[in-house]
Amino acid sequence: MKKSSIYLDPELDRALSHAAARQKLSKAEFIRQTLNAAVAGEAVVRPRGIGVFDGPTDLAANADRHLADGFGER
Repeated sequence: MKKSSIYLDPELDRALSHAAARQKLSKAEFIRQTLNAAVAGEAVVRPRGIGVFDGPTDLAANADRHLADGFGER
């Protein structure tokens, strides 16, 4: 095996530790399995903040208009 080093945000590091523990794996083995699944096309990668709520699809582009219409107050 080849050794690699990466920098992780503390939050991501904790999440990886918890996910590995839930599967009774070392963090290293959990990361290897997750990366293998990702490059094989099996993993679903969901960027943070995408699809977390229902709302207008043009919210970012027209935030002022939506806020003026009361978005987020209901």
